[in-house]
Amino acid sequence: MTPERTEILPNDLELGVIGNGSVAALIDQRARIVWACLPTFDSDASFCALLSPRREGGDWSIELQDLERSEQWYETNTAILVTRLHDRHGGAIEITDFAPRYRARGRLFHPVMIARRVCPLAGSPRIRVLMRPLCDYGTSPATATSGSNHLRYRLGDTTLRLTSDVPVPMIERALPFGLDRPAHFVLGPDETLDESPADFIALALHRTQQYWLDWVRYLSIPYEWQDAVIRAAITLKLCQYEATGAIVAALTTSIPEAAGTERNWDYRYCWLRDAAFTVRALNRLGATRTMENYIRYVFNLVAENDDAEIGPVFGITFERELHERTADALDGYRGMGPVRVGNDAWRQRQNDVYGSVVLASAQLFFDRRLEHRGDARMFERLERMGRLAVRMAEQPDAGLWEFRGRAAVHTYSAAMCWAACDRLAHIATELGLDERARHWHDEATTLRARILERSWNASLGHFVDAYGGEHLDASLLLLADIGFIEAKDPRFVATVDAVGKALGRGDHLFRYIAPDDFGAPETSFSICTFWYIEALAATGRRERAREMFERMLAQRNALGLLSEDIAPATGEHWGNFPQTYSMVGLIQAAMRLSRRWEDAL
Repeated sequence: MTPERTEILPNDLELGVIGNGSVAALIDQRARIVWACLPTFDSDASFCALLSPRREGGDWSIELQDLERSEQWYETNTAILVTRLHDRHGGAIEITDFAPRYRARGRLFHPVMIARRVCPLAGSPRIRVLMRPLCDYGTSPATATSGSNHLRYRLGDTTLRLTSDVPVPMIERALPFGLDRPAHFVLGPDETLDESPADFIALALHRTQQYWLDWVRYLSIPYEWQDAVIRAAITLKLCQYEATGAIVAALTTSIPEAAGTERNWDYRYCWLRDAAFTVRALNRLGATRTMENYIRYVFNLVAENDDAEIGPVFGITFERELHERTADALDGYRGMGPVRVGNDAWRQRQNDVYGSVVLASAQLFFDRRLEHRGDARMFERLERMGRLAVRMAEQPDAGLWEFRGRAAVHTYSAAMCWAACDRLAHIATELGLDERARHWHDEATTLRARILERSWNASLGHFVDAYGGEHLDASLLLLADIGFIEAKDPRFVATVDAVGKALGRGDHLFRYIAPDDFGAPETSFSICTFWYIEALAATGRRERAREMFERMLAQRNALGLLSEDIAPATGEHWGNFPQTYSMVGLIQAAMRLSRRWEDAL
């Protein structure tokens, strides 16, 4: 099958992502690696050009002399990115970028490694290789030493080796040369390759392609919008750190939510809520191994919890404290600093996390395809989340939008605590634990009654964002999705209508519009738009939902990816990228709206 090829125009977030569960990199339309944190997702950004370093570098570029235009696409159903560059004289080159991921010797091979192949296609192209990693978030250039066929780069506490069949001086001095044969580059562990770079890449590329084709083949995708769903699913998979099972909210830090604001946050960590959404979306596609890996991560976090409160966000290797600071050697995305490293949300109380953990785990107890299903011992560990949910359900918190300057008893947080109790009752029933089932059923029933009473505003005629409040936020659209209320219930329908009227801007939905610690939001939140689309469908307005969904698909970048936010007036992407929330929303809306296979064929 010939891949669809889209000519692309310059745009800062017209980026592709490659990765393998150990490393990820963002690549622009000219095949420049402009963002990669090494050796892990939350490490120092060795390639940080995306955030405007004050000194030269922070990228890995294959420059074509007299560049005129470019094309870019993913190899079908893979995380392998191809960029074709054309010069003004009829010359052309093709760059293939990937991170090796495949099974070998009985285990998954996914090293901290980026592989690049550059092939001449036409004419007499001349290129130069700019390999310019920086250290300490743009503060200083990496120390480089050369060998006969490689360069070593000292990146803080990590040393990586670039092995190539291009003569070392051409790379070391960024000298231009005519490309008359394929060139190969392997950036990875400081170890000698057992074969030539060309042979290594040829085999690794084939095996990586087969891995992704096999992974996609077993997805239970909807009949419609298959390409969009597959690309979203692959992107979500690239955001899981394989070593621990943690799922990051995004691969970047400090891409602002709107131009000229200080809504710049570091998303390279695992929010229990965001990860639970990712797990549920991939579960619906049948990709359950992500869930199993993630649950191991969560249980490692709470193993010694002793019923103490759980924070909302953790490092990918279980760090509990993510102290926030600014990286002053980076001017920021389009010069819009500050650039933040770390995230002080770890200090917050966000009470929906207890429901998030239980909902992410629930399928373990019911899905008979799984090799390691949930048992009574695992249920006992989850009950700790239930006890916390009961205790914290109606305590003030920062909410899922992480308000830094105020707290309230948020409706969504309370409803997610109800969901924890409700799912524990169902799990106990499945395990034949009748007494525990009755206990959790009673807790859920009592809590639900209180939430319904205190979150309903009779004078306004809809649910509100917090007990005794008057405002709306988009999380109210999820009350039916989590089973708290029936979608056809007039109270939910009225709330959906009120949310659409108050928070909608054309085909986009804001998460809220009331001013927060940084003023009034200026951009729509993409997952909220997808939540609204789902809520429209659930309340019987399917055609309108489909129309909105099609228009949201048109908002993706040329490679099918989404950031966190969209400016309704321009369609411009803002916020961290690629955003797991946004790709989750796309998948779930597509699954709800698509015609069934049996009806379509």
